[in-house]
Amino acid sequence: MKKSARITAALLAACMALLGAAFTFPDVRPGEWYTENIEAMASSGLLNGYEDGSFRPGGTITYAEFISVAARCVGADAPQSGSHWASGYMKRAYESGWYDYDEIYEADFDKPITRQMAVKIVDLAFDIPQNEQANNAYYKYMTSIKDFNDIPGRYGYLVVRAYNNGILTGDENGNFNPLSNLTRAEACAIIMRARGKGAAPFPQAAPTNTEPPKAAAISGGVSQNGKLSVSGVDLVNQNGEPIVLRGMSSHGIQWYGNFTSYNAIKNTADFGANLFRVAMYTGEGGYLSNPDSVKSAAYAAVDSAVSNDMYVILDWHILSDGDPMAHVSEAAEFFAEASKKYAGVPNVIFEICNEPNGNISWSGNVKPYAETIIPIIRQNSDAVILVGSPTWSQDIDKVADDPLSFLNIMYTCHFYAGTHGAWLRDRVDYARSKGAPIFISEWGTSAANGSGGVFLSDAAEWLDFLAQRNISWANWSLCDKGETSAALNPGTSPDGAWSDADLSESGKFVFSRLR
Repeated sequence: MKKSARITAALLAACMALLGAAFTFPDVRPGEWYTENIEAMASSGLLNGYEDGSFRPGGTITYAEFISVAARCVGADAPQSGSHWASGYMKRAYESGWYDYDEIYEADFDKPITRQMAVKIVDLAFDIPQNEQANNAYYKYMTSIKDFNDIPGRYGYLVVRAYNNGILTGDENGNFNPLSNLTRAEACAIIMRARGKGAAPFPQAAPTNTEPPKAAAISGGVSQNGKLSVSGVDLVNQNGEPIVLRGMSSHGIQWYGNFTSYNAIKNTADFGANLFRVAMYTGEGGYLSNPDSVKSAAYAAVDSAVSNDMYVILDWHILSDGDPMAHVSEAAEFFAEASKKYAGVPNVIFEICNEPNGNISWSGNVKPYAETIIPIIRQNSDAVILVGSPTWSQDIDKVADDPLSFLNIMYTCHFYAGTHGAWLRDRVDYARSKGAPIFISEWGTSAANGSGGVFLSDAAEWLDFLAQRNISWANWSLCDKGETSAALNPGTSPDGAWSDADLSESGKFVFSRLR
């Protein structure tokens, strides 16, 4: 793209108090809906026009231009880190969680930004509030936005929040048009409106370690530690001593159930694991499709972990069925049976919703689900219960601001080292500062899609962070699938002892950290 056709880095000065003097472009006529916003941003030094003096309000704005302006507005200083003029800003935005690995690639930097991505960027950059009024407005906008069903789940609640905060509206026909390009005039309006809602400071790339190092927690199995409970933000053993659980998660047992056998689980224990997680998928051909066979396989895996003196998470692994309320009756039936079956068994931990996702919220979907399922479990068991949160168990800050009122509850945070960085560690610290106990029931050395990498330096930074806080974890995943997050090389047998030759690059790293 020609220099004259973009917002150059030199013109992306930091947001400042408006200077008051109008900056008039010949094609920005007085009285238009966008005039005030364009002149305000031009006066602030955020953008200017083309070499011919025009602004071209109807022209498109690229991903790089939009994100760079948003970053400057919240005080970012992103030095050049690549060949593209906006590489520094794009890197900082990605590290701060403004967009995910699969949303914007470097080849997209100079492409026109879509409306759905613009909404996500300003929501996360300016920390747009999600209050109870916004939650109650969800149904209103879900029905009034005519093309709401065309908005992908990961953007739906952000669009609702933007509408509810007056950041944008639909077209004359009531459509949002999620994949349409954003014009330069619309970009000015959206950024200025979002800026007026809070203008949160740009998160730093380095982690903010707000907690001092804790004394080392003990490890060991069930015979040593007995029944677990939650004290403050810590998981503690039968003597009230902080304990850390470290281990592996299975992959979907409908696909890789052979790696939940007694011998496979024993192999992880032999490498130092005191935890095993049984990922009982609900969708994807799992429990909801074959309840009897999948449940039997899950129980067999739990029993194998118990036989190996390990703590074991029985995981209601929602994924494609992202709203836990969608199958709350099936979950209630399952946990009523499972909690009765394992009543009094100190090994068992119940994870009631793996990764809620899509057009849901904590207060509107996940919390009501938990408030339905937890009392059912409590009729039979006072075991530790793990609860997920929206956005694939990453909205732990929302949970911390509106916690559940039950005992022996922990909240799960999931991360993948190649995708989730300092911004998510900061959320962990924030949640714990509010008294929310955190359990990392799933993490990977790869990117969030299970492949890519492996990102061992990023993974080491995460594990050091967790060790400093005595936070327990289960790694994804114990299987021989041909993806970088798998701990075993393809073709590895679940039977017999494993050597380093059987472990993938990820497996070697993770198994070395189990003790």
